[in-house]
Amino acid sequence: MKRRLFKLMVAAGAVAMVCACGDDAASNNATDPMGGEPGSSAIDNPVYSSGVVNPDIPNSSAGGIAQNPASSDGGNSQNPNDPLSSGTEPFSSGSLVPGSSAGVVPESSSSKEPELDASGFPTLESYGPPPAEYTKDISATAPRGWNTRYWDACKPHCSWYAESENDKTRASMSSNEAYLSTFGTARNCNIHDVEVPTFTLGNVSKSWLNYEGTRSACGDEKEKGVFTCTDMAPIAVNDTLAYAYVAGTADSKCGKCYHLQYDGHFKHEMENNPPKATHKALKGKHLVVMASNIGGDVAGGNTDLPAGQFDLMVPGGGVGAFDALSTQVNKGAGFNWGAGFGGFLTECQKNTNCGTEGSLDCYQTCVKDMCDAAFGDAGLPNLLRGCHWFADWYMAADNPTYYIEEVECPQYLIDHYMSRINTSNETNIKKVTDWSTFKEGDVLDTLHCWKAGEAPPEDGWVNPSAGCENL
Repeated sequence: MKRRLFKLMVAAGAVAMVCACGDDAASNNATDPMGGEPGSSAIDNPVYSSGVVNPDIPNSSAGGIAQNPASSDGGNSQNPNDPLSSGTEPFSSGSLVPGSSAGVVPESSSSKEPELDASGFPTLESYGPPPAEYTKDISATAPRGWNTRYWDACKPHCSWYAESENDKTRASMSSNEAYLSTFGTARNCNIHDVEVPTFTLGNVSKSWLNYEGTRSACGDEKEKGVFTCTDMAPIAVNDTLAYAYVAGTADSKCGKCYHLQYDGHFKHEMENNPPKATHKALKGKHLVVMASNIGGDVAGGNTDLPAGQFDLMVPGGGVGAFDALSTQVNKGAGFNWGAGFGGFLTECQKNTNCGTEGSLDCYQTCVKDMCDAAFGDAGLPNLLRGCHWFADWYMAADNPTYYIEEVECPQYLIDHYMSRINTSNETNIKKVTDWSTFKEGDVLDTLHCWKAGEAPPEDGWVNPSAGCENL
């Protein structure tokens, strides 16, 4: 039995490129600061009016955003609870263990409705015990890779839909089935951490219908744009297992999940540069990650580490080249966000702090002090939680190595990944240029639109053009 895919969705009829890595990422990504974001894209599918508010969705939940209740439901009836497998997408080395991440983790025997947290998601505990595959020993068979870290707060790459079939990384718009097969588009939020659409109607005219991704805060929009939702910060399941999101290499695929087993070593290890206390403390722990970003600056495999790099999304991990975090958490000019590539830990490795040969306790204390200074009064508790997680669970390990295999995604990661607004490859949500004023419970403005040849008849005549009412 598969767990019911948790939804706080409305019945909608319907890139920020990774730029911050661990401190071995010496060069900036030359990609457009909008993250290689798509522009407007014409959609062949008809654009219908959105559905009414789902009565099961509490307006008080973050991202449980109601669309115009006056609109009639014309959404696709495809069930998003059973997305098709998209197949295995190996790393560039081609050495990952095959498997599909499009399935979901079996649910516990309890049929009770899950307890919800303040954001309207099931609590972590409500998902029940994790499957054994997430903590099994894979060291004898799996290839090795390594982690860097970042948190630029930009709109995730996977929040943009694929504009063409040439884009194999993101959610396809060719059909609703294809869109849902990799869990659709990744959620994004406004500056106040309220979930907003990942795409809307574009610049609609009487003869043209198109969709447009909501614009990233890493571009010119700044506070008016959209950000990474803070609940995508890492979270500990127990002392030896945690969940997180990552950026993969350019040939990775959005919505895939992987089991990482840390081996006590690190990327730049040499005879005269052995593993530190932090790497040894992380050894044997397991992290299950989901790809929510794809980065041109995320390295592929090499002879020693054929699985390549994953850039771990962790607050305090480095704001990178484009930095929306200091917009969302405005600490004023001169605040120390740590190294752009490496973040708080790289700052703590300076000789004025712990140095490069510091103790585990020194690194943990230093990082947590920086976490508290950055996020303690920010009103975004997930950022503080995720930053402390790096020190306490991840042991402040710098670019550690691991064994890796592809696995089915935990329901927790699926729920926090999938847009609860753009639940279909179609939408009729009106374009908004400033998302900063959007609040929980606000109603999204919509348009009643139609594709060419499907206009409502007027006195027996059907307008052959695409269009919308009340333009």
